[in-house]
Amino acid sequence: MPDDKNPLLIKRYASRRLYNTETSDYVTLEDIAGFIREGREVQIVDLKSGDDLTRQYLLQIVAEHESRGESVLPVGVLMDLVRSYTTQANSMVPQFLQMSFDMLRDGQSKMMENMTMANPMTQMPGFEALQAQQEAFLKAMTGQMGTGGTGWAATETPKEGGKEEDPGLDAIKQQLAELQAKLSKMDK
Repeated sequence: MPDDKNPLLIKRYASRRLYNTETSDYVTLEDIAGFIREGREVQIVDLKSGDDLTRQYLLQIVAEHESRGESVLPVGVLMDLVRSYTTQANSMVPQFLQMSFDMLRDGQSKMMENMTMANPMTQMPGFEALQAQQEAFLKAMTGQMGTGGTGWAATETPKEGGKEEDPGLDAIKQQLAELQAKLSKMDK
């Protein structure tokens, strides 16, 4: 049984294949990205030298997603990151990025707590569906969609006229319309 408190140890063999020590099988970068999206900490080490390669592989995962059009990092941010390497001695970029992501994660957790705590709306018919849609939206915005990919780019489908729209948007619109209809019936 996996121990979620300890990092999942992945060993890289000389052939550059990645080996999951928990399940005793080979994994891909996409598998590793999936473990991370599920909330697991991952550590990747070179089998022969013992060097920690985690940072290198995480950057490779980000680069692959960016190259597939699943852009999360604006060009300006990428340029600022490159600039920060030239001024690394005085750079506050790593601390700033860590604090920003911590705040985003905390804000997401607090928002979900507030939606479920002693809120009279929780008694309203259809609230569970609305809450599920909100959770899916937050996960998509933070790039944590488990099996559906990462972020919006993975869920977009072309529409007529070249416009792209999220397929879940129609479902959200329909649920919102149903919720509004139920609310208007309650007012009568």
